[in-house]
Amino acid sequence: MNAADFPRLPLAQAIEQLALMPAFLEGALAGRSQAALRQRTEAGGEFSLVEHACHLRDLEREGYLPRVRRVLAEERPELAGFPGGAIAIERDYPSQDAFAASAAFARARSELLALLAALEPAQLCRKAVFGGSELTLADVVAMAVDHDRGHRGEIEALVASLDAP
Repeated sequence: MNAADFPRLPLAQAIEQLALMPAFLEGALAGRSQAALRQRTEAGGEFSLVEHACHLRDLEREGYLPRVRRVLAEERPELAGFPGGAIAIERDYPSQDAFAASAAFARARSELLALLAALEPAQLCRKAVFGGSELTLADVVAMAVDHDRGHRGEIEALVASLDAP
């Protein structure tokens, strides 16, 4: 993992981008049958819609929120990864409620946005270690934005394939 792999945006733009994801996810789920929520397609990556919702919820609560809090509270903390695929299997994401997961993601994202909105510019330079590389809090924010971008693309492709006649 190289921090340069994640394009940085000014904090205000990053917050704007991150704020869009809960409504995007909710819209992707809206009006879908339980079968459609659990359907996987080649176009949509490895997850179904319910799995995307659960993954986003869990990564927000167990990944990004704790990472940001630790970078703010500790000197150069070692940040843990998040084995999303293994967790999806362990927690049986397909059996979960996509709408409840989406709502929980939205609540967790709201907490993250509040933390980010309160940052002083100098705090973005605070350092941590992730995957053996040093990064800054700004890099952690960039990772979150990039992660959303990836899931948005997969969800858009999945929805398009579900909606195709």
